[in-house]
Amino acid sequence: MSVNTLKQYGQPLVYRLIHPLVQLLVWLKISPNTITTIGFVLNIAVSVIFIVGAGAERTNLAYLGWGGAMILFAGLFDMIDGRLARLSNRSTQFGALYDSVLDRYSELIMFLGITYYLVAQNYFLSSLFAFIAMIGSIMVSYVRARAEGLGIACSDGLMQRPERILTIGISAVACSVISYFTGTFKYFLPGIGFPVFENITIFVWSLAALAVLSNYTAIDRLLSSKKALQELERKKTTE
Repeated sequence: MSVNTLKQYGQPLVYRLIHPLVQLLVWLKISPNTITTIGFVLNIAVSVIFIVGAGAERTNLAYLGWGGAMILFAGLFDMIDGRLARLSNRSTQFGALYDSVLDRYSELIMFLGITYYLVAQNYFLSSLFAFIAMIGSIMVSYVRARAEGLGIACSDGLMQRPERILTIGISAVACSVISYFTGTFKYFLPGIGFPVFENITIFVWSLAALAVLSNYTAIDRLLSSKKALQELERKKTTE
């Protein structure tokens, strides 16, 4: 599996930045499950923003930007809850399960809003990218859970949840900001009746990359888990 550079270098930096907030939450005796629930509610808000934005003019990408910003904000809570549980010594098995379940619900609800937005705005092909990305995102998490249930570590990979959140959130915000300064922009190739590039293409490309890389990560984890399980079986037969 590939080295997760974001987890290796980016995560410690984010932890240092949010440490004062986590310490405040520890002092206030806020439950990690409460933070998890807030993150889930914020992802519902993400979906609502996209669904409302689906009724706006196609050239109005403001809702896309606000949805992306909310995705990034909600993703912050996904990091806070685990850190809070560890620093407050309130880690429990149910808390870990609760966090994992709400993370999956959050991701599915987020993709629901994105897919609805793209379909309503007549970006049908792009909505397929979103749907395939959703499949890959869920399978990345499922393969890890299933492998760890069989007793092997499976936490590496190229497109884990933090990478997925950053990819979608940043590209959505970038689309909106660029659209604000450039206005409606469409580029046509000669002889082609549809634009090959417009402002929302930045977001669409990120979804396409996510669709490919998330499913690649899931398959990569599956193959790595296969090797690890085969190694465990060989050790058992030689004992």
